[in-house]
Amino acid sequence: MKLYGYWRSTAAYRVRIALHLKEIPFESVSVHLVNNGGEQHHEHYAAINPNELVPCLIDGDLTLNQSLAIIDYIDNQYPNVALYPQEIKQKAQVQALSLDIASEIHPLNNLRVQQYLSQELAVSDEAKSAWVEHWMNIGFKAIENKIASTSGLYCFADEVTVADICLVAQVYNAHRFKVDMTDFPTINKVVENCNRLPAFIKAKPENQSDAVK
Repeated sequence: MKLYGYWRSTAAYRVRIALHLKEIPFESVSVHLVNNGGEQHHEHYAAINPNELVPCLIDGDLTLNQSLAIIDYIDNQYPNVALYPQEIKQKAQVQALSLDIASEIHPLNNLRVQQYLSQELAVSDEAKSAWVEHWMNIGFKAIENKIASTSGLYCFADEVTVADICLVAQVYNAHRFKVDMTDFPTINKVVENCNRLPAFIKAKPENQSDAVK
């Protein structure tokens, strides 16, 4: 199994956590998102993933992009550690919270949006920071309210799910952008608990071979 990613990619971070939780061996292939105009745009990688984004997983004859699709695939293909509850309504709740993060918060602050704001719209660094904080705060407020009634050690009681995977990666991103997380105590508690687990530690951006120290 081969995972194309980048140490600081939020979406690739999600997949790494899932792979480590399931203890699935994989080869990590770095696609530098900034150097040389962004290696994700180079012909070789674009042939693998025409969306020119990371992550992208290759497992045998399967090539798959989109982090949540990848996680769903490995959860079904390698069911030794379940990443979703078995009960249908609980599973739907986990999926909804995961999408709140991966589809509503993350796309508004990812690299290509940041680059477009700077390069095409000439937005200042201060305005970009305000943009990121605005959208993250809106998203985190909703999540804080949701998990206040569902959380135990993690987002949903005491079992790690895909929701926790998405939340940890997004909060890492928030710290990177210096977003004030003071108003989100439940989120902070869940993330702290997750980050004590070996799989989450192994998956941390700074622990990747291509990380800039």
